[in-house]
Amino acid sequence: MSIELEMVLRLLLATALGAIIGYQRERAGKPAGLRTHILICVGAAIFTIASIYGFGAADTARVAAGVVAGIGFLGAGAIIRGGEGIVAGLTTAATIWMVAGIGLAAGAGLYLVSTVTAIIALIVLFLPHPIR
Repeated sequence: MSIELEMVLRLLLATALGAIIGYQRERAGKPAGLRTHILICVGAAIFTIASIYGFGAADTARVAAGVVAGIGFLGAGAIIRGGEGIVAGLTTAATIWMVAGIGLAAGAGLYLVSTVTAIIALIVLFLPHPIR
């Protein structure tokens, strides 16, 4: 398999995994839904791929660290503090952070790890809410 085909497969995996999680969030009526989760997951994957293959012997961990730090700004934007000390959007922020990690893993070629992580995220999202 050519390197470019391998890169495309990584992007397609990131697209599929981001879509699955985004679809769940969309169905739950959350502000960050299908498109947002796909774009975050694929964006993290392409940054990882570019880091691995585009910059020679550069430190690829720097890109991952940048994605992790940068995604925090998107996550923070999803958190809303309402009246009476109610905070909403933490799960949405967490899924944004999670799909960025899944995209990083898919972009690095960690197919099984990224897929299992997406499955774990879905299991958590489908757990009864709230547990008392």
